[in-house]
Amino acid sequence: MAKKSVLIVMGSENDLPKVEPAIRVLQGLDVPHRVTVASAHRSPDRAKRVAMEARKAGVGVIIAAAGGAHHLGGAMAANTTLPVIALPISVGTLGGLDALLSAVQMPGGVPIASVGVDGAKNAGLLAANIIGAFDEALGSRLDAQRDTQANGVEKADARVQEKLAASD
Repeated sequence: MAKKSVLIVMGSENDLPKVEPAIRVLQGLDVPHRVTVASAHRSPDRAKRVAMEARKAGVGVIIAAAGGAHHLGGAMAANTTLPVIALPISVGTLGGLDALLSAVQMPGGVPIASVGVDGAKNAGLLAANIIGAFDEALGSRLDAQRDTQANGVEKADARVQEKLAASD
């Protein structure tokens, strides 16, 4: 079976700085990925085509990053049965709350998952976890990453305990 990739679809090129943490996560885990721009409102035909062609292009998961109304995740999910992860982006006066609420209030039968506002790192990790469920090598890399995180917490605790003991 060919290695599946992650497709990151941004509603605007302005979203790239907010999406970069997801890109770094995928790069660090050696997960193939591609980034493109398609707007649910300004280029609905392109958004539909991107979603419909994703499976044939070897995509296993789509991350849809958008702010404001965040209809991009729903537009992707309406046109593919691949898992879609909404990445709400903070823009405007509501700080991304509008995008988050739009992303999580999908009608029955058209599911998407969502991470928190500007949660690109978690979007990348969730996409990797989904692909890693069927890719043993990636699953092992994810396990190693979790072990590293756990070891970091143990080391942090040791430093705190050392500081507390020194202050007694």
